Amino acid sequence: MDRIAEGVITENFIRPTLDLAETFNLYITMVLPIGWKTSMAHPFPRLQGDGFWHRITNPGYDTDKGYNVTSIAKLQEIYAGAQLDDELFRFMLEPESSLKLRAVLIATYFASEIRPVLLEQSKVNVEAYQYSQQLLSELKDGIKDWETPKKLKVRDQGFRKTIVQLYGHRCAMCGIRMITPDGHTIVEAAHIKPWALSRDDLPANGLALCRLCHWSFDEGLMSVGKNFEVLVSRQAKKDPNILGPIMTFADRPIFRPTEELYWPSQNNIGWHRKSVFK
Repeated sequence: MDRIAEGVITENFIRPTLDLAETFNLYITMVLPIGWKTSMAHPFPRLQGDGFWHRITNPGYDTDKGYNVTSIAKLQEIYAGAQLDDELFRFMLEPESSLKLRAVLIATYFASEIRPVLLEQSKVNVEAYQYSQQLLSELKDGIKDWETPKKLKVRDQGFRKTIVQLYGHRCAMCGIRMITPDGHTIVEAAHIKPWALSRDDLPANGLALCRLCHWSFDEGLMSVGKNFEVLVSRQAKKDPNILGPIMTFADRPIFRPTEELYWPSQNNIGWHRKSVFK
């Protein structure tokens, strides 16, 4: 419903994308007991039994067969997507009827204390997507009153969405691209020049980094050179306590978005080299 409200899903066909899985994971962390885990791979094919959800398999798979799907990768391998009943989809396209349907679903299936949290998250999701589109259009002033809790969530979520997608869920430094079975990606969205100093969420001030490279970048053990090559600090090379893998990345070109418009700005990475890199 969020993806329809964002204008991402405009036709009656829902693909099991990583974007959809990330939205699912945002909600599931709010409602599952601590320590429990699940994946969009479980409900996506099993909703068929409710009568409104119609699975569409990829070539070579049987639409009517109940496959054992345990990961997002397996889900994408077997299913191209799903369709809703046409009448239901038309209701979901209309903002007023969609809001009513959402309210009924939340009131029916969730405890009273979690209902306002879910409604608030739905608004954050839509605004975060809109903000991510503004960032791709080089408009960084689309949200005012940044310090309110909701706006901070919108900004953080929108920035992450933009950067992770531009880099194809791949770490710019080491190139690793790993998706967990439940659809979590290993990379994080990192600011080159911190938000607190720059107030800049544009793609040119961002890098998708795995946790090791993110920590190394923030600590000044890694940076990016004038030719977009990976720099590794001399200090890191001398310190036996520094993890060895980052040594192998030195002088390799970083991974960048396809469009040059979204490459990291030399002004920003120049600031990092001067102010953070050791």
